[in-house]
Amino acid sequence: MLLENVEDIIATMNALKEIGIRFSLDDFGTGYSSLQYLKRLPLDQLKIDQSFIRDIAVNSSDRAIVRTIIAMAHSLNLDVIAEGVETKEQQKLLLSKGCTHYQGYLFSQPVRLSSSRRY
Repeated sequence: MLLENVEDIIATMNALKEIGIRFSLDDFGTGYSSLQYLKRLPLDQLKIDQSFIRDIAVNSSDRAIVRTIIAMAHSLNLDVIAEGVETKEQQKLLLSKGCTHYQGYLFSQPVRLSSSRRY
């Protein structure tokens, strides 16, 4: 969707941002994520793809990529969240590199939304 109509998407995102909606670019570093998006889209957060988190404790390339994504995000005033955090060691490494937001099985299994709301 983003690739087909970038200008309209940016305009819509800017309008939504004006009413308080925040945006996160999911799976950053894989697939269609691009440095151009960081420059053009009104983003608030990058989500580091779990494929870089999985072996961060044993793979120096993954550590370097994660460190670079975090530094770049902070330079652009974007928050960072690491997805797929499953061990304390992963969390500790991420924290040492400046990432303070995480999601993954270390914290909770996926939770379904309730089909009914209670007031």
